[in-house]
Amino acid sequence: MSVSTIPVICYYNGQMMRTKTDVTYEGRKAVIAPMDIPIECTFEELIGLIYSKTNIDKRRFRLSLNCKYPLRSGNRFQPFPIQDDSSLRRMLNLVNTTSIEEIELFIEVVRVKGLLNKSVGGHVNLFVRDNYNVAQADYDCGPSSSPVSDIGPNGDDEDCADDGGNDEDVDNECNENTDVEVDEHASSFGYFNQILENEHGIYVSAEAPCCDVSNHPDEDTLDESSPYNFHLPPTPHFEHVENLDNAVASAWTPWVAHSSGYCGGEFVIGQVFNSKSDLQDAAKIYSIKSHQEFIVVASSKKLLVLRCKKAEECNCPWKLRAMVVKDTSLFVINKYAGPHTCVNPCFNWDHHQLDSNLVATHIKSLIKAQFTLTTAAIQASVMERWGYQISYKKALDGKHKAIRQLFGDFCQSYTELPRLFLGIEQSNPGCVVIWKTCEINVPNTEIFQRVFWSFKPSIEGFEHCRPIMSIDGTHLYGKYKGKLLIAMGCDGNNQLFPLAFALTEGENTDSWGWFLACIRNGVTKRTGICVISDRHPGIMAAMSDPDLGWAAPSAYHRICMRHLASNFMTRFKDKILKNLVCRAALATTERKFNKHMHTIGRINSEALQWLEAIPVHLWALSHDGGRRYGLMTTNISEVFNSVLKGARCLPVTALVQLTFFRLNGYFVARREVGANRLASAEQFTPYVDAQLQGRAVKAGSMEIVLYDHVKGLFHVKSRRGRTHRLNLHEKNCTCGKTLIYGFPCSHMIAACQHRCVDFRLFVEGYYSTQSYYNTWASLFHPIFNEDEWPLYDGPTILPPDSLQRMGSGRPRSTRLHNEMDVREGKTSITCGLCKQPGHNRRSCLKRNQL
Repeated sequence: MSVSTIPVICYYNGQMMRTKTDVTYEGRKAVIAPMDIPIECTFEELIGLIYSKTNIDKRRFRLSLNCKYPLRSGNRFQPFPIQDDSSLRRMLNLVNTTSIEEIELFIEVVRVKGLLNKSVGGHVNLFVRDNYNVAQADYDCGPSSSPVSDIGPNGDDEDCADDGGNDEDVDNECNENTDVEVDEHASSFGYFNQILENEHGIYVSAEAPCCDVSNHPDEDTLDESSPYNFHLPPTPHFEHVENLDNAVASAWTPWVAHSSGYCGGEFVIGQVFNSKSDLQDAAKIYSIKSHQEFIVVASSKKLLVLRCKKAEECNCPWKLRAMVVKDTSLFVINKYAGPHTCVNPCFNWDHHQLDSNLVATHIKSLIKAQFTLTTAAIQASVMERWGYQISYKKALDGKHKAIRQLFGDFCQSYTELPRLFLGIEQSNPGCVVIWKTCEINVPNTEIFQRVFWSFKPSIEGFEHCRPIMSIDGTHLYGKYKGKLLIAMGCDGNNQLFPLAFALTEGENTDSWGWFLACIRNGVTKRTGICVISDRHPGIMAAMSDPDLGWAAPSAYHRICMRHLASNFMTRFKDKILKNLVCRAALATTERKFNKHMHTIGRINSEALQWLEAIPVHLWALSHDGGRRYGLMTTNISEVFNSVLKGARCLPVTALVQLTFFRLNGYFVARREVGANRLASAEQFTPYVDAQLQGRAVKAGSMEIVLYDHVKGLFHVKSRRGRTHRLNLHEKNCTCGKTLIYGFPCSHMIAACQHRCVDFRLFVEGYYSTQSYYNTWASLFHPIFNEDEWPLYDGPTILPPDSLQRMGSGRPRSTRLHNEMDVREGKTSITCGLCKQPGHNRRSCLKRNQL
């Protein structure tokens, strides 16, 4: 190869395939042909060389050329159409301007006979006249100056008129000259379909339900013997944020000229978009990139006319006119004048075209990845992407629109919720769903009040968990207010076990009683369950109601230590006393408990009276009797609340689906852990193994005195000099830890080692690997497609108007904040003027003096 030629690898007899980051050429009969192209070669000479090299019949086929073009951002490639001498120069110059040593040129061929002489999307030119001479064909694959829309015999656009506007920019703008001979009552796409049907079955009808108009047509619909594949030109689908710019500047939508500040270039006549919204998004991005603004002159289902915002002020010629193609959703540009010639008088922080709709398109993928995406993060993302600072309201509106586009409408979700549960029950029989609605005067319509659900794997797995249940409620942050009530269990590995959920109008005695009754009647009949919660009056009343089945001895109620300490702190505002309360609650022996209570009484007798008014067995571990297995808080339910935090701002159908998929993820991961430990013959869960190993190490330094080998009475002295009495037969030690946690303390392990007794016999069965595996063994099954769900024949469910949030903007927080919301160790606020704590600059008394 001499320096005057450029190495080019030509691909033909296949089709070009696009991915998110690359362009490839595929086909069972694809051929690779290396060529050396002279650097001074013209476009017509290149066409002749390719015909000669590939032996393609130029009387029957014309060529469509695209090269694999590298993008500046990352290791990504997009197709670049070779349409004329200018684009050919740009392609050949890649060897000198990039690290590419050989240029890849993708060749697609299109049959000449019987195709329409108009360009669609700037990629495939179709011709109708049978006597068209290929030798006379113009190989400039750029857009035609004539529109592709439906044109009558006299050149009038009969079917593209504006539905509601008489603007002078709208009427009579279609070109009058055309080579197409069409019937007065037929559309160009009607002829297009007829042409496809006449091509011996090679093409498929664009109206057929199986028609694939994407970049990846179904191989089964193409004739393998055909040396070419046909594509309808798709428009950009903004599914990913990183594709916004590349989608509109693709090989299917040719951009020929480049304007300052916008890498995509100008629009061209004949450019086709998949829908009106796609065209609007492309126009917005163009305007943002070029830092110009436009106004909408006319807009309807069939027409879109845009012009520069400063057209009258600066005589800027920029104008775009597009019409719908009859019987399709495609929009084609039939008139365009650009680029902008106006300039901005000043710098703008915001952009008129950067509206909430475009923001919603931009953040869709971000919302998918993180439901809790903040408005400030959205503003920062838009600023980084486009360089404009949008308002808080616009960012919030964009977030709401993105959520609606991704997850559906809030109001409609209540109507769709019954059928969603039917779809879940169809593939996962055994799930429990309980409704409570209110009848109204409208026939076959009811108002939503509550719904309870629990999945069958959770119901079956809870039988192998420890008899503990933590319940809690959390707020919904969407369009409608309400509360999400949850019930969590705890497995043998000390991990949370999601059990049941409910959507209610709020937290009150009736809703908590209804929720606990649903659990008792539909989920579990186990007795002796320890229920841990805060001191909400509704929970306290429901737990003491004998008719609901949660009063002792059927169940035992315990209070969360963290909530108790928070209430104590709110009342007495003393951190030292609060720490003493926590120590008293965590004490494992009555001696330690009484010691801490006595200290509290000496400091503040009123605080001691406040604590004594609460039954001690509800909050003190030493008086618990081993019911709560050492769990002192509702953290297991609050942790799952944080998992659902982002979903609480979504429609209720999305929230239910999220609980289904999150639970399936838990079951799959932990089922695998249990199976692996069973296969390796591990006897206990990792949590208990670690506890036993640590206690066995401590037991090695203890002194043991045997008193009765028949009853197993021992006296054990620790390294610190503390002594404890234990009875192996009764599985009891005066330290209280064996009873509290359900596995032997270090003193019992020392006594067992002294008498060569296997201390593993004293571990409760809930901690075994088999029980852990059984907890997570049940399977979730995939939900069928929505069109396969059973039909719902019940009443229409509507959301209650009383729960709808009034007004727009950020929802007002209904959370009752307390000292638990303040981080421990966080310093108090300090004034920036006087440097004194307790206030800020705004409330400083010395503000006017300085």
